[in-house]
Amino acid sequence: MPRSDFRSIRLYHFPASRSARAKWALHETVGDAFETLPLDLYAGAQYAPEYLAKNPNHNVPLLEIEFADGRTMRMIESAAMVSFLADAFPEKNLAPAPGPSAARADYLQMLHFAASPVDMMLWQIRIHEHVLPKDERDARTIARYRGKFEKEIEPQLAARLEKSPFICGAAFTAADIMIGHNVGWARGYGMCRQDVFKTYQSRLAARPAFRAAFADAGAFKPEPPQRPDGRTLFNG
Repeated sequence: MPRSDFRSIRLYHFPASRSARAKWALHETVGDAFETLPLDLYAGAQYAPEYLAKNPNHNVPLLEIEFADGRTMRMIESAAMVSFLADAFPEKNLAPAPGPSAARADYLQMLHFAASPVDMMLWQIRIHEHVLPKDERDARTIARYRGKFEKEIEPQLAARLEKSPFICGAAFTAADIMIGHNVGWARGYGMCRQDVFKTYQSRLAARPAFRAAFADAGAFKPEPPQRPDGRTLFNG
């Protein structure tokens, strides 16, 4: 799909969150030819009626694409955005061509592995360590998912990265956007500390699109501010 098929692209974004995946994919495909609209999740901006009308899941990312024919599409799943953009710009070589190939099957498997079980475990760790009110946090949940991540997820990813520089082989793909974000997230929580992950993250961080996507990451604070009653406007 040539760039002229899009009239405009707008991304609602919060630093270092899942919207950074979509931002990274956009920088890889369209460069800077999109608008970034900051949405302050910690201030509760995602609960504004006008935003809920666009994204009832009250989160980011939200990607608004206006096509050349005037139609507007709103996407609310980061993995779908990353996959769509990779396929929309085949000249960027971010995905094996659609079709019945082992390379395409492996790529899709890793992209969705990142978006589903890996993301779920990291999110459970995050909300119970930093997001939920303290009286709702569960140490057993933290221990369960830290254990599963370290014993089940890390060995699978490490085995792949010990064989090749990127998660699906010799070439960078959109699956690395998803897995790379997961690895950075895990490292922020004290996991994925082996050298193979450090090397992988350094390799990804050398990409200009990565640097652009995470240029605002320093503004991210793990724990949302709490009100005097100990609650928070942000519930994930």
